[in-house]
Amino acid sequence: QVQLVESGGGLVQAGGSLRLSCAVSGRTYSYAMDWFRQAPGKERELVAALHWNAEKTYYADSVKGRFTISRDNAKNMLYLQMNSLKPEDTAVYYCNAGAYDFHTDSVSLAGYWGQGTQVTVAS
Repeated sequence: QVQLVESGGGLVQAGGSLRLSCAVSGRTYSYAMDWFRQAPGKERELVAALHWNAEKTYYADSVKGRFTISRDNAKNMLYLQMNSLKPEDTAVYYCNAGAYDFHTDSVSLAGYWGQGTQVTVAS
Protein backbone atom coordinates (compact mmCIF):
# COMPACT_ATOMS: atom_id res chain seq x y z
CA GLN A 1 0.00 0.00 0.00
CA VAL A 2 1.33 3.41 -1.00
CA GLN A 3 0.90 6.35 1.35
CA LEU A 4 1.71 9.95 0.51
CA VAL A 5 1.81 12.84 2.97
CA GLU A 6 2.36 16.40 1.78
CA SER A 7 3.76 19.31 3.78
CA GLY A 8 5.27 22.71 3.20
CA GLY A 9 2.30 24.73 2.04
CA GLY A 10 1.50 28.16 3.40
CA LEU A 11 1.01 31.82 2.66
CA VAL A 12 3.64 33.62 0.61
CA GLN A 13 3.88 36.96 -1.17
CA ALA A 14 3.95 37.08 -4.95
CA GLY A 15 7.49 36.56 -6.18
CA GLY A 16 8.36 34.40 -3.20
CA SER A 17 9.27 30.75 -2.96
CA LEU A 18 8.02 27.61 -1.24
CA ARG A 19 9.19 24.03 -1.23
CA LEU A 20 6.56 21.34 -0.94
CA SER A 21 7.51 17.95 0.39
CA CYS A 22 5.81 14.59 0.05
CA ALA A 23 6.74 11.71 2.34
CA VAL A 24 6.40 8.48 0.37
CA SER A 25 5.89 5.04 1.84
CA GLY A 26 5.19 1.79 0.05
CA ARG A 27 6.37 0.48 -3.29
CA THR A 28 6.47 3.29 -5.82
CA TYR A 29 9.61 2.39 -7.78
CA SER A 30 7.67 1.75 -11.00
CA TYR A 31 5.43 4.81 -10.79
CA ALA A 32 5.89 8.28 -12.12
CA MET A 33 5.64 10.69 -9.19
CA ASP A 34 3.57 13.79 -9.77
CA TRP A 35 2.35 17.04 -8.30
CA PHE A 36 -1.15 18.24 -9.08
CA ARG A 37 -3.03 21.30 -7.93
CA GLN A 38 -6.66 22.30 -7.66
CA ALA A 39 -7.86 25.87 -7.30
CA PRO A 40 -11.38 26.69 -6.08
CA GLY A 41 -13.92 26.07 -8.81
CA LYS A 42 -11.36 24.53 -11.15
CA GLU A 43 -10.43 21.03 -12.16
CA ARG A 44 -7.42 19.30 -10.71
CA GLU A 45 -4.46 19.84 -13.02
CA LEU A 46 -1.06 18.25 -13.43
CA VAL A 47 1.77 20.58 -12.47
CA ALA A 48 4.87 18.40 -12.74
CA ALA A 49 5.84 14.76 -13.14
CA LEU A 50 9.02 12.80 -12.60
CA HIS A 51 9.74 9.47 -14.25
CA TRP A 52 10.40 6.63 -11.83
CA ASN A 53 14.06 6.58 -12.91
CA ALA A 54 14.25 10.37 -12.54
CA GLU A 55 15.55 10.77 -16.10
CA LYS A 56 12.46 12.46 -17.50
CA THR A 57 10.33 15.30 -16.28
CA TYR A 58 7.14 17.00 -17.34
CA TYR A 59 6.03 20.51 -16.45
CA ALA A 60 2.84 22.35 -17.22
CA ASP A 61 3.49 25.40 -19.39
CA SER A 62 2.25 27.66 -16.63
CA VAL A 63 5.07 26.61 -14.28
CA LYS A 64 7.99 25.92 -16.63
CA GLY A 65 11.10 27.72 -15.51
CA ARG A 66 9.65 28.42 -12.06
CA PHE A 67 8.95 24.99 -10.51
CA THR A 68 11.28 22.04 -10.12
CA ILE A 69 10.28 18.51 -9.20
CA SER A 70 12.81 16.22 -7.56
CA ARG A 71 13.07 13.20 -5.32
CA ASP A 72 15.42 11.87 -2.67
CA ASN A 73 15.16 8.09 -2.75
CA ALA A 74 17.30 7.69 0.37
CA LYS A 75 14.77 9.73 2.34
CA ASN A 76 11.69 8.52 0.44
CA MET A 77 10.75 12.10 -0.31
CA LEU A 78 9.34 13.94 -3.32
CA TYR A 79 9.75 17.70 -3.59
CA LEU A 80 8.34 20.60 -5.55
CA GLN A 81 10.45 23.74 -5.43
CA MET A 82 8.29 26.69 -6.40
CA ASN A 83 9.93 30.01 -7.24
CA SER A 84 8.60 33.32 -8.55
CA LEU A 85 5.18 32.44 -7.23
CA LYS A 86 2.13 34.19 -8.65
CA PRO A 87 -1.37 34.65 -7.22
CA GLU A 88 -2.66 32.25 -9.87
CA ASP A 89 -0.53 29.51 -8.29
CA THR A 90 -2.89 29.57 -5.31
CA ALA A 91 -4.38 26.10 -4.94
CA VAL A 92 -4.34 22.91 -2.93
CA TYR A 93 -1.33 20.91 -4.08
CA TYR A 94 -1.46 17.12 -4.16
CA CYS A 95 1.26 14.53 -4.36
CA ASN A 96 0.46 11.56 -6.60
CA ALA A 97 1.98 8.29 -7.66
CA GLY A 98 0.96 6.83 -10.99
CA ALA A 99 -1.28 9.37 -12.72
CA TYR A 100 1.15 10.39 -15.47
CA ASP A 101 2.26 7.93 -18.14
CA PHE A 102 5.56 8.90 -19.73
CA HIS A 103 5.12 6.26 -22.45
CA THR A 104 1.98 7.87 -23.83
CA ASP A 105 2.38 11.37 -22.36
CA SER A 106 -1.08 11.02 -20.93
CA VAL A 107 -2.49 11.89 -17.55
CA SER A 108 -5.38 10.54 -15.54
CA LEU A 109 -6.57 10.79 -11.97
CA ALA A 110 -5.47 7.25 -11.24
CA GLY A 111 -2.93 6.09 -8.71
CA TYR A 112 -2.36 7.10 -5.13
CA TRP A 113 -3.03 10.53 -3.61
CA GLY A 114 -1.98 12.51 -0.61
CA GLN A 115 -4.36 14.67 1.39
CA GLY A 116 -3.14 17.94 -0.13
CA THR A 117 -1.46 21.06 1.20
CA GLN A 118 -2.73 24.61 0.71
CA VAL A 119 -0.58 27.18 -1.07
CA THR A 120 -1.78 30.77 -1.03
CA VAL A 121 0.08 33.47 -2.93
CA ALA A 122 -0.83 37.01 -1.95
CA SER A 123 -0.57 39.81 -4.48
